[in-house]
Amino acid sequence: MENQNHKNAIKASYLSILGNALLAIIKAVTGIFGNSYALIADAIESTTDVFASLLVLFGLKYSSRPADENHPYGHGKAEPLITFAVVGFLVISATIIAYESIEHIRTPHKIPESYTLIVLAAIVITKELFYRFISKKSDETKSTSLKADAWHHRSDAITSLMAFIGISIAIFMGKGYETADDWAALLASGFILYNAYLILRPALGEIMDEHLYDDMVEEIRTLSQKEPGVIETEKCFIRKTGMTFHVDLHVIVNGEISVTEGHEIAHNLKNRLLTAMPEIADILIHIEPEDTEHSEFPRI
Repeated sequence: MENQNHKNAIKASYLSILGNALLAIIKAVTGIFGNSYALIADAIESTTDVFASLLVLFGLKYSSRPADENHPYGHGKAEPLITFAVVGFLVISATIIAYESIEHIRTPHKIPESYTLIVLAAIVITKELFYRFISKKSDETKSTSLKADAWHHRSDAITSLMAFIGISIAIFMGKGYETADDWAALLASGFILYNAYLILRPALGEIMDEHLYDDMVEEIRTLSQKEPGVIETEKCFIRKTGMTFHVDLHVIVNGEISVTEGHEIAHNLKNRLLTAMPEIADILIHIEPEDTEHSEFPRI
């Protein structure tokens, strides 16, 4: 399942790169000939999106490498690190757009051409569809970097929507409102920065091994109770590594059984969990005797 998830994520990433490149060209050409800096700003963001998507693709391929002597937990942590780089691209593009928008607001220019609205409307719809598709794939594969790429598409859709509103005001209000699309681009840069934070937060949680998987913990406890010999579960810690998870689980067994029997229970439980939950890469099971009153690991 892990290999299939990586393949699906990589396919989605290739589609994202192609879409961003094509839309960046369309936006740039339309913005230049249609006198719209909002569209040119939009093209700038789409161009950075191409490089960001290339980074995501690299991260997905690198994180799929199997565990080795130097990386016993695999290479999955490359994913959130790549997400940080993607966030950096978002911040850079937002800064460039904001700076150039302010410069254009201070410089008189022509009202954008009306046909730019048609192009923008098509772009908004296309980018939102891209967001929904890539976001769905990121949920299916549990890819942090692919989720970041999806938000790139959403931020692009927001930027295009702001440009559509700004150009509409400039066209229909006429003279004196020439800078409306520039103000729209400036506002869009704020949305981009906010989206950057939304992308950064879960990636940071993944790097810090933050507890975010209550549903998975509950499923593990439920499955463990079905294993013969398991009386109860104690601690259950989960950390995400790329598209897979590593689990530390404490289970309570009869304190009168032998070490060999306890080992067999742990081995059988591990097989049960790995079979039922293929998204788990590995499980470390610690056996606790039922009659231990002063365990090194207090029960919870």
